[in-house]
Order: sequence, then C-alpha cells, then structure tokens
Amino acid sequence: MKFDDILEDHLGAFGRYQKRKYFLLCLPGVFCAMQMLSPVFVLNIPNHRCALPGVSNDTYAVQGPDHELLLNTSIPWTTEKGVSVRDSCLIYKDDVSGGQNRTTQECNAWVYDNSVFKNTVITELNMVCNDKGLRSLANSILMAGLLCGSLVLGIISDIIGRKPTLMLSILLHVGTGVGTAFAPNFVAFVILRFLNGASNIGLFVSSFVIVMELVGPSKRTFAGMIIEFFWCLGLFIVGALAYFIRDWHHLQLAISVPAVLLLGLYWLVPESPRWLLSRGREEEAEAILRKAAEVNGVTLPQKLFDKDTLDDGPKSKITEMFTSPVLLVRTLIIFFNWLVASMVFYGLGLNVGNLGGDIYLNFTIANIVETVSYVMCLFLLDRVGRKFLHCGSMLVGGIACIATIFPVLYGGKELEWVTITLSMIGKFGASAAFAIIYIFAAELFPTVVRNSGMGGSSFSARIGGILSPYIADLGTIVGGDFGNALPLLVFGAVTVAAGILALWLPETLNRKLPETIEDAKVFGKTGKNSYELDQTVERLPTEKEYDNPAFEKC
Repeated sequence: MKFDDILEDHLGAFGRYQKRKYFLLCLPGVFCAMQMLSPVFVLNIPNHRCALPGVSNDTYAVQGPDHELLLNTSIPWTTEKGVSVRDSCLIYKDDVSGGQNRTTQECNAWVYDNSVFKNTVITELNMVCNDKGLRSLANSILMAGLLCGSLVLGIISDIIGRKPTLMLSILLHVGTGVGTAFAPNFVAFVILRFLNGASNIGLFVSSFVIVMELVGPSKRTFAGMIIEFFWCLGLFIVGALAYFIRDWHHLQLAISVPAVLLLGLYWLVPESPRWLLSRGREEEAEAILRKAAEVNGVTLPQKLFDKDTLDDGPKSKITEMFTSPVLLVRTLIIFFNWLVASMVFYGLGLNVGNLGGDIYLNFTIANIVETVSYVMCLFLLDRVGRKFLHCGSMLVGGIACIATIFPVLYGGKELEWVTITLSMIGKFGASAAFAIIYIFAAELFPTVVRNSGMGGSSFSARIGGILSPYIADLGTIVGGDFGNALPLLVFGAVTVAAGILALWLPETLNRKLPETIEDAKVFGKTGKNSYELDQTVERLPTEKEYDNPAFEKC
C-alpha cells in the first residue's frame, strides 16, 4: 500500500488522533504570528522633534508658555497632512535676530511623544531622520531570516527528523526572542531578529509537517486553511498585549517567554511516521500508526509497509516547466503571484502603523478583516473555484489600495477613515489571495515537478517578503501627502497586475490534476486532447509538499 492509502483508507483521513496532534502542532503558529507582526509596535515611529539644545528636561509635550516660546524660536514649522507641525529633523542654526531668513541644520538629539508608547526600538536607538531607513532594513533582515531558515532547517529536518528540528527551533525561537529584548544596539538587534525569523520558519514547518504527514490527502486542504485561524489568534494576542504593555522590552518578553511551554510538545507529539519509514525505521513508524488506529477506533491490516509504500513515482526538474511557451508563461505567472501575495500581505500588515487614527484599533480591524477573509476562503474555495476567488481577491484588494490616493491627496484628516477602510479592503484581498495561491499553485504544477515548483514558489514569496518593508516605509522616506499614499499605490498596482495575469491560469477545481509534463501542457485546454473533468482528487500534494500558506507567513 501507498502511505497515503494507509491514511485515507485504513487509519482515517482526519481521525481523533490526528485532530489532537493537529491542535497541539498548530499552537506554534500563534507564537510565530506574534513575532512576525510585533514590529508594528516595537518598531513604531512616534511623533518627534529636535531636542532643545541645553534643555535637560525638554519634552515633546509643551510644558507651558515659556517652553512654547523657546520652541517657536528654536524649531521651524512645516506642514504634514495639511496641518502645521514643528519640524522633526531640523533646528534653527542662528538666533532669532536672523528674522525670516534664518538658516536651519539637522539635529542629533530628539524628544519623542510618549502618549502612545513609553518607548520603542526607534526611540531608544534614534532611528529617525537620516537613520529612518534602518527600520526597513531591520524588517527586511527578519524576512531574510525566513529565507535562510527555510533552506537550512529544511535540510536539517530531512536529516535528523522533524521532531528534533522542532525542539531545536523552539529553543532558538525562545532564546532569540528573549535576547532581542536586551539588544544593546542596532547590529545586535538585527542579528537576533534574523535568527528569530529563521527559528519561526523552522518552528512552523517542522511542527506542521509532522501532523500533515498524518493527515489523509482528502483533508489536507481543510487542515491547511484551519491553521490560518491560529495565526490570526496570535495577531489578536500581540495586539492586546501591546495595548497594555507600552514598553517594547516588556512586550518582547511577553511574546517570547511563554513559547517555553512549546517544549512540552516533546512528550505530546510523535516523530513523523513518514520520515521514520524513509529512514528504514519501520517498527517505530508502525508503532505510531497502530497507536493512532487505537485512538481512532479502527484496525489496521497485519502488513502495512512494502518497498513501494513511499514510492511517489518518477520526478522531474522544475526546468522542464520552461520547455514550452505554455508552461513557461504559467510558471512565471505563478511565481509572480506568490511574490506579490507575500509582499502585499506583509506590507499592508506593517503599514498599519503608518495609517492615521488609533494604531491599536487599526491593527485589530486588520486582524478581523484577515480572519473573515479566511472564513470566506474556507466556504467558497470548493464552491466557486480557485481561479475566480484568487483573481477576484487580488483585483478587489488592488483596486482598493490604488483608490486610497484620492482621499489622501484631495481630502484632509476628516477623510482619514476612507483611507483606512480602503486599506482594510486591500488587506482582505491580500490575505485571501495568499491563502488561495498555495492550493491553486500546488494543483497547477504536475506531480513530477510539484516539489520543485512549490520550492520555487516559496522562494518567490520570500523575496516578496524581503521587499515589503521598504515599500511599506516609502511614506516615511518620500514624505508629504503623496508619500503617505505611495505604499498603498505600489501595493495596489502590483496586486492588480498579478490578478490580471492570473486570469491566464486554468481552473483546477474538480479537475483531474496533471501528473506529467505532457499532462500540464494540455491541462485547462478544451477539445479532444484536454485533461478534462474526471473526479474530485486530492487538493494538496504529498510527502515534502507542505509549504502551506501559513509557512510563508512565518
């Protein structure tokens, strides 16, 4: 018997045993989400201005008439969003006798508005003005950690096993998370964040692969979507913690220390039986499956394994997808959609801190919107199809992001709510598209190159994640009203482009999926040679093909 046949036909695709392990191994997603989106708070840039020279008790808030007079003679005024405010980076160079022609210079000390945050990494390391680009760099380095972690820890997982890699990732996750709270400088901060990003992907992939290798093919789509709600739970938790904990050191500790509890998974979850079988440890693999059968209330056959149990047939290289114009275009469109989906998903998440209004309210609304998008996908994915839902989500979200330019450029603060609403619609579309593209892409790649195809897609997503912080922070770099609209404008433009290109991809719902390169060439065409509707088949690939959309988020 094939391994998937054992799961589907004898053990039960998603029995009581798998559900228990699934719940336990989805918990790392909560901690992963908290670490990934914590920069919204710990790297927030509060309102600030140059510190008054020689005034040791200077504060951002005006202390009285004398303080205000001193500010008016020392700090020039500028206009932001139609409102006059004191310049955040310049101070007068000469005294008041210079009149209207006074010269200014950049300052090297600042005071910050602490009405929202007691402190952030930005305020402690003075990552403002000429150093404001360091925030984008810090977030980009975190995303680079995901890329490197997926490569290194993925290899380690195949060598030493899923469970040891999971424990290693938990230790690295906790250690780097706690260490980040005590980072003395920018270099130490980004190194720890890089390692934390690597641990996030190792933590998530190792835990989820264990349980997905116990779930039958018919339930993998469902299992792949439910994990998204654990991710959302983590976002709600970090938002609530940030509301009550305004010191970034304490917040970082609050989201890192509890992850120690994940070490309890060592006694609660098994090693992947599929991995054990691939290493010739048949007795251990069989013991796990028979224990699962006992919990599920079923009886397994006397003989479970033979030499063909893990034989998934012939494999090909991803380069074979570039051998015909049809496959080349299809592959490039898939890769581009992965890049855009990841870039916009993370970018809009990080951009919440740049929107007007209350940051905590905006973050919570964004989390609600993301949760609703996953509920929509769960109910509509097998009803309206992958193509319609993915393209629709991308186009609606992209157009909404582009539309924000009108209230930003032609409206004042009274239309701020319109900008936030349009941004949330964009977030809805990006979240839904990011969840759908994994399932859609996995079904489009033929079986012989599915592993390689999904690996290339995952790499594209990582690149999108690395780019997203720079686009999200365009507003702080460019400045002005147009600068405020620019991130959403860029996100919207690339999303619409990706959505339009995805219209050239064939629908996969209720179609017999392609197995060979030749099948892929005619898949989706009409006529005698088409790979026509046959039966509802498994929605997700098997064995190493578990680059779930949630993995990309970590």
